Amino acid sequence: MHCKIDLPAQWVDASGLERALQRGGDPHGLGVYDVWIRFPAGCKMMTDATIRLLSLTNQLAFTTRRVRLDFDEGKAGTMGYLNRIGFFDHLAPEVEVTPCRPSYSGAALFRGGNAGVVEIARINKDHRDRGLPERLTEAVSRSCGTRADAAELEGAAWMIFAELIDNVFSHSETPLDGYAALQVYKNGNRLMVAVSDSGLGIMETLRPTLQTESPKLASLSDVDLLVEVFRHGLSRHGIDRGCGLKGSAAKAIKFKADLDVRLPTQRVFLSPARDSYQANTAYCYDRLPLLWGTHIGFIFALEA
Repeated sequence: MHCKIDLPAQWVDASGLERALQRGGDPHGLGVYDVWIRFPAGCKMMTDATIRLLSLTNQLAFTTRRVRLDFDEGKAGTMGYLNRIGFFDHLAPEVEVTPCRPSYSGAALFRGGNAGVVEIARINKDHRDRGLPERLTEAVSRSCGTRADAAELEGAAWMIFAELIDNVFSHSETPLDGYAALQVYKNGNRLMVAVSDSGLGIMETLRPTLQTESPKLASLSDVDLLVEVFRHGLSRHGIDRGCGLKGSAAKAIKFKADLDVRLPTQRVFLSPARDSYQANTAYCYDRLPLLWGTHIGFIFALEA
C-alpha cells in the first residue's frame, strides 16, 4: 500500500504538517510499504515541522519502508533551506531524494553564519553534545537582546534546553537519534525552538507507574495528565523525580511562551493562562497519524 503526503505550497509549521499527514493517511499504518512526501513549489518549512518530519522520515526508514522525498523546485526551493539547517546531514541514507541529495552540507559550510539559527543537532546517548544547550541559549541572547528582561530570559532558556535535552537521554529508550534546532522569525516577532525524539513518549513511560505512585491521577485523560506533568512534575520514577519538565514549563510561562507537545497519536497546544498552563486552555488534537516519541516546541516573543 502506498501513502502519499502532499505538503502545501506555503509556510508549513507543525499544524500544517499535521494537516498534510491527516490528508495523506497514516504512513506507519499496517500494510504501508511505500511513503512518498512531496514538497511543491512555494513550500517553506518552519523549524517545528522540519524536526518532526525528520524524525518521522527516519522512523519509516528504520521500519524498512521505502521513503521518497520529492522536491519540485530542487535545490532552489525548500530543499536548499533544509540543506542549510542540516536536514540531509541527519536523514537516513536509505531515504530516496528527488532530484538528488545535495552534494555538500550547507549546515557544515555555513554553520554559525546566521545568529538567528542553530542548525539541527543530533541528540545521541552515546555521543552527548554537552555544548548544545549553551549554543541554543546564545542564539536566544543574540535574538532577544532588545527585551527588557533579556538577561533573565537567557538564564531561563538555558534551563529549558538543558532539561528538554536531558529528558531525551533519560526517557526515550530508542536506537534512533533525537534532534534539536532553533530559528528566529523576525517578521513574525518570534523565536522557535524544537526538540524531538523517537522513543516511547511521555505517556508510555509515565502511565505504567501511576497506579502505585499516584493512583488518583491514573484515571486522567492524556491531556489532563500532560498538563499535570508540566504543572506539578510527574515522572515514571515518582512525583518527586519529575521536576525537569515542570521547571522548563515554569520558566517558559514566565516569558509568555506557547508550548506545543506532540505525542504518538495526540497533539496538545498550551498557551499560558493565569501564569500557568491549564487543562481548560489546552487545544487537543486526537487520533493523529502515528509519530513515535515526544516532540516539544516552545515559541517565545522576540520583544516583551
